[in-house]
This record gives sequence, C-alpha cells and structure tokens, in this order.
Amino acid sequence: MDREQEEMQFLGFFGIYTESYKVIFAWRKIFSKITLSLILPLSFIYLVHMEVSSLFFRKIIHNEIELDHTRSGSPKYEKISDLVSNELAYFWLFKAVYFTLFLILSLLSTAAVVYTIACIYTARELTFKKVMSVVPKVWKRLMVTFLCIFVAMFFYHVVAVVIFIVWLFSIGASDMGYAFFVILIILYFVGFLYLTIIWHLASVVSVLEEAYGFQAMVKSKNLIKGKLWVAIVIFLKLNLTLGIIEIAFQMLVVHGSTLGIANRVVYAIICFLLLSKLILFGLVIQTVIYFVCKSYHHENIEKSSLSDHLETYLGEYVPLKTKDVSNIMFD
Repeated sequence: MDREQEEMQFLGFFGIYTESYKVIFAWRKIFSKITLSLILPLSFIYLVHMEVSSLFFRKIIHNEIELDHTRSGSPKYEKISDLVSNELAYFWLFKAVYFTLFLILSLLSTAAVVYTIACIYTARELTFKKVMSVVPKVWKRLMVTFLCIFVAMFFYHVVAVVIFIVWLFSIGASDMGYAFFVILIILYFVGFLYLTIIWHLASVVSVLEEAYGFQAMVKSKNLIKGKLWVAIVIFLKLNLTLGIIEIAFQMLVVHGSTLGIANRVVYAIICFLLLSKLILFGLVIQTVIYFVCKSYHHENIEKSSLSDHLETYLGEYVPLKTKDVSNIMFD
C-alpha cells in the first residue's frame, strides 16, 4: 500500500471506496482467482436459490388452491394433501442445503479476502495457493463469530417482536400510535444495520486478532466508534445495491417469463456478474474499514509482528495477539 498509517484515520466515505478499488485493481490477478474459486459459486447459489424457491412456492400455492376446491376426505384430496406435504418437506430440505453451502462459501470468501489484504498491507509474498491453504484454518473462528452474531440477532428480533406486541395492544389504533410505529420501524432498521456493521467488522477481527465470537463483537463495537456514520453510509449503500440486484433478478429472471428465455439468460448473467463484483468489493471494504478504525484509535499494528503472525497461518494457526495489534505501519 502507498498510504501511511497516520493518513488512514482521515479516510472518509470516498476515501475508503478509493482505497478499496486501488487494492483490488493493483492485485486483480489474485482477487480474480479468489472470485472464480469462491465468490462466483457463492453468487451462483444465491441467485439459484431465489429461482428454485420461487418454483417451489408457485407449485405449493397451486396445489393448495386446488386442495381448497377439492372435497375433504376424497382420494383426490388425500393425494394432493400428501403432495403438498412432500413439497414442503423438499422445500425446507432445499433451504437447509442452501443455507449450509451459502454459509460455508461466505465464511471462506471472508477468510480469503481478509488474509489477502493483510498480506498486502504487510508487503508479504502472496500467492493464491498460500491463501487457499490458510482459509480452512480460519474458518472455525469465523463460524464461532457468526454463531454469536446469530444469537445476538435472534434476541434482537425477539425484543423487537415484544415491543411491537406492546405497541399493538396499547396505542396501536390511535393517531399517536401510528406515529410511534414509524419511529419504532426507523429505530429497528438502525439497530439492524448497526448489528450488521458489527458482524462484518467482527469477522475481520476474528481473522487478524486473537479475539473471536462475542469478544470480537465487543472489539468491533469499540473500534467502530468515531467512524460509525461513515460505516453506516457505506454498508447502507452496499445493502441498497444488493437489494436493487435482487429486485432486478426477481423481475427480469424469476418473474420475467414474458421476456423470453434468451433475454432472461442475459439478465441472469448480468445480475450474476454484478453480484459477484459487489460481494468482492464489500469484503475488501470491510477489511479497509478495520484498518481505518485501528488507525483512528491509534491502535497501530507493527508490520513485522503482523507479518510473523500471518506466517503462522501456513503452519499451526496462532492468532494475532492484542499487544501485537498495538502498532501498524503501512507502506
């Protein structure tokens, strides 16, 4: 990298985007290999999941409508009822397989990109083979962090549902109740976005530091202070972009039967490539934000110490100690 450590803390919205683009462009060869091996399959199963889920839904809904118009207890009714039950079972089995594959590929992609950028920042010799040999050793730590985030998200939504029920049975039907509901919705999305930022930053912490799980969440919560609004704007923009790609895929591919097969295939390829680029860019951005936050809090990482610990990934995994994360100097 051609940016000094002290300068990183002053990077804002556009600065982080520019730095991320420079990293990808300068090391496009290795990022292309990571994309081909991990991110493209991740994008593919994400979009295929949307298409297959839609097919399941259409089939199940069609059979349920037919079931409603069939005399209860008749052989035809029993046959359709069994068919619906089987389709629901296959649907949830498909969801379980999809979620497992998506989780594995997303964690592997995160580990690969974070390790790659750490090597770039420490000017280490970097090859795709080395990156792929490291990824399995970091995967378990990322999994623990993900499970902790999942637990936090679960309780967050439980609290949100309880608050909604209290609102519904107290002032829900009044004019003041509607205004209060809007405020609750805004607060809910702000909190959800905040937890999402904590999740992404905690993933980077889990790879580069000794903390993982809830400790990585606490660490990322402290790191993001001072750069929270920059992170909110960036991740909000990334999520909105993801939403636009999803809507386009739904409208032009999943529900675009009137457009013809050829056009749908073209649109599917465009959405597929855009999604892959977005995922890569997002993973690079979250790692750059980590280094920006470290610089902002003057928690510098000494390049030699980080380099030594990155070397241990190639042998037995030894995470970066907190004391080693106290001083970093970028090129």
